[in-house]
Amino acid sequence: MTHHSAYEIDLPKTAANYQPLTPLTFLARSAAVYPEHVAIIHGRQRLTYAQFYARCRQLGSALAKAGIGKGETVSVLLANTPAMLECHYGVPMTGAVLNTLNTRLDAATIAFSLDHAETRVLIVDKEFAKLAREALPLMKGPHPIVIDYVDPEFPVEGERLGQIDYEHFVASGHEDYQWHWPADEWEAISLNYTSGTTGNPKGVVYHHRGAYLLAQGNVLTGAMPKHPVYLWTLPMFHCNGWCFPWSISVVGGTHVTLRWVRSKLIWEALAEHKVTHLCGAPIVMSTILNAPAEEKKVLSQKVEFFTAAAPPPEAVLAAMATVGFNVTHLYGLTETYGPAVVNDWKAEWEALDSSSRSAKKARQGVRYHALEDLAVMDPETMTRVAADGQTMGEVMFRGNVVMKGYLKNPKASTEAFAGGWFHSGDLGVLHPDGYIQLKDRSKDIIISGGENISSIEVEDVLYKHPAVQAAAVVAKPDEKWGETPCAFIELKPGKSATAEEILEWCRAGLARFKVPKHVVFAELPKTSTGKIQKFKLRDRAREV
Repeated sequence: MTHHSAYEIDLPKTAANYQPLTPLTFLARSAAVYPEHVAIIHGRQRLTYAQFYARCRQLGSALAKAGIGKGETVSVLLANTPAMLECHYGVPMTGAVLNTLNTRLDAATIAFSLDHAETRVLIVDKEFAKLAREALPLMKGPHPIVIDYVDPEFPVEGERLGQIDYEHFVASGHEDYQWHWPADEWEAISLNYTSGTTGNPKGVVYHHRGAYLLAQGNVLTGAMPKHPVYLWTLPMFHCNGWCFPWSISVVGGTHVTLRWVRSKLIWEALAEHKVTHLCGAPIVMSTILNAPAEEKKVLSQKVEFFTAAAPPPEAVLAAMATVGFNVTHLYGLTETYGPAVVNDWKAEWEALDSSSRSAKKARQGVRYHALEDLAVMDPETMTRVAADGQTMGEVMFRGNVVMKGYLKNPKASTEAFAGGWFHSGDLGVLHPDGYIQLKDRSKDIIISGGENISSIEVEDVLYKHPAVQAAAVVAKPDEKWGETPCAFIELKPGKSATAEEILEWCRAGLARFKVPKHVVFAELPKTSTGKIQKFKLRDRAREV
């Protein structure tokens, strides 16, 4: 007979004391507490929290009337617009799952995703109607109901494709719709396809609990005050905008939706709306910094910029600070709801000389509050590597902000979760103070003459060259060494450099064996989120 302690007897979970966590409650609260506060600024359009919440419920109600319910998929091809924000609440309010499609993918990949997700409804921005028109005939399964969104503020070229207009659809719903609270917080809230560099993309499934926790995690990590003003430079189709569509409702903030990431629009928004926070890949920093002088503004507020992907080069961080930005470096994957690791900056590091400070800035950092554990492990033995800043291992995550798994892909899920940890595929080291630093993707490490060369380390040196706008280093097969580093370089407008000058620069800052053997000047191929597509460069390196 099992002995139960008194704490386990007659103290059951009831509706009064236990509710499944969902980020949908954040919007409900802000609408109740700050009904007149501006929730969304889009061009000349303004929506208050009361209006935003009412429209989300109308959208949910309209979807429910159209027969959309628990566990069904609503896919969207949308830019950063109010409709995209409404979908982050209105779709899960019906119990359905939101799938935000990357608008820069090709038609075949979009068709694969729609089929794989068994999409019931597809909401398409007019700008992407051509892409949807090409994708739909490539589907093997039944076609979804198509709804057109026409941006009232920014006229775009394109055709109407669907059976119904988004505004008419929303208007057909009731704003007092009793939305679906998940019966279990483990229910799916969204589906995000990872841009697979090889093969078909994998569908990463998020649950309400994780979305709730990471949304609050962003607020804590960013030390966000009440009523921040958040500028949408990060695509919301990317990891649900790192969960910021939900985070901003926690603190009753204002979303400034930016249809296009262009320097003039960014600087105007920063100055006019007193933007306090924004996120983006390093490419967004370049866009801000390389704006023509007449576009730049002197800002009265300090702006917090969260960046992920490759650590920003020193020169870029210094330039951002000069124009009024404080840059925080985050790290995560689609599988961890976006960022789950932060370079938690310590005040005493400010006293370091610039190169030591930059070395600290280059580290990915420590776990978010919402992540239970972060480790660098030997993937074979599943033991933690020494915290010496030298021994490489695979970065692994464990906690509530790790995905449910890959949709309809148990093999990939099992591999990703082997040994009770999520395997990131990123290689890194653990410093003595517990901060991790990425050295490479496992597939991007260059092994030359048996020596490991971190492409990131070589790129860091290249980025410091005054003429270099962007750099990527990949392995080039070599008969003698196995592989050698090959550097692809995009020069700043109006600047010039020769291959020999670049190599001289590298010799001054790198061990000999790490210096690129080849330098190619070219525009770098990038993914929709601004990541450099190294797999394309590897193919080109073979031909160099």
